[in-house]
Amino acid sequence: MPTRIACFFSTSGHSGVDRAAGHLIPALARRGYRVDLLKVRRHGPNLPEIPPGVRVIDLGSRHTYACLPAIARYLRRERPAVLLSDKDRVNRTALFARTLARIGTEIPTRLVFSSGTTISIDLATRGPLERWVQRNSMGRLYPFADQVIVTSAGVADDMAAYTGLARHLIRVVPSPVVPESLFTAALPRPDHPWLGDPAAPLILSAGELCYRKGFDTLLRAFARVRAQRPCRLMILGRGGERDTLLALAAQLGVADAFALPGYVPEPYAYMAHADVFAFTSRWEGLGFVPIEALAVGTPVVATDCPSGPREILADGRYGPLVPVDDDAALAQALIATVDHPLPPERLREAARPYGIEASADAYLNALGLPPCPE
Repeated sequence: MPTRIACFFSTSGHSGVDRAAGHLIPALARRGYRVDLLKVRRHGPNLPEIPPGVRVIDLGSRHTYACLPAIARYLRRERPAVLLSDKDRVNRTALFARTLARIGTEIPTRLVFSSGTTISIDLATRGPLERWVQRNSMGRLYPFADQVIVTSAGVADDMAAYTGLARHLIRVVPSPVVPESLFTAALPRPDHPWLGDPAAPLILSAGELCYRKGFDTLLRAFARVRAQRPCRLMILGRGGERDTLLALAAQLGVADAFALPGYVPEPYAYMAHADVFAFTSRWEGLGFVPIEALAVGTPVVATDCPSGPREILADGRYGPLVPVDDDAALAQALIATVDHPLPPERLREAARPYGIEASADAYLNALGLPPCPE
């Protein structure tokens, strides 16, 4: 029988996990594996197309924990080689389901947990009960998995320090971010007058308009840059802080050079025709958008937040790192990068490990499977 991989996720439908799963699942199927996406109703990931070799299995409930009996039945019936899950509640459910499935029978399925967030920071604003549950779940239950994988070394170090999970049990696997075609694509310039204007360089950013992304700091840095030279700032995305950012731009006197076009599903063309990409998060698990900007040859300036940018930019070799919330340092780095950008071919080097095919190979290795099924 063909080697089968089961993927159990329960996501918002528009998160980094959704994007990674949308890239990883087809890549695994292209290699000849049978892939089952175990689906919690009304939750992501939502694959735009179901590729050959992939099945979407409705688990029959809208609630993650309520899917436990269905997953156990699936494991007994299908006996996949690996069950891959992501995020703590889902990981716990996967562990309990495998335990239940193994009662009275031999289920060979390997269990691989994934996590993509800097857990100590992510839980800092949660209630004490949720912090206690997740911290103890990771520290005491994750050793029963066959492998724990995370998106960056910073996430791994934080997980070990915060939960007590042994660091050697945690493995860093690069996320599948970049389609291979993006490294060589000639992307047409979007129909926007700010793109390709040499008289006013464009600073671009993208992400949910929320506190975590640090766009308020970016606006203050932009005001400093614009006081010295003509330039413009555009942030792609939507979120609850849209009106706050527009008000701040007006207060800083830069509203006429600031744009919020909204959400763009594939921002690659905008990135390719911007002069610099600014990544200003206060914390992350990795950060996909700076990788995408690098893949199209656009220089990146990033905050040295936990976690991801320092690894992506190789300690600053592929772009400057600045302290979180330091708008003065950010402004200086933006000016220096616009004046002296690295060659596009060198910038693409930084994104290569996050190519979908390279990442799929790394995932298979972490799952304990060969590049192609035997």
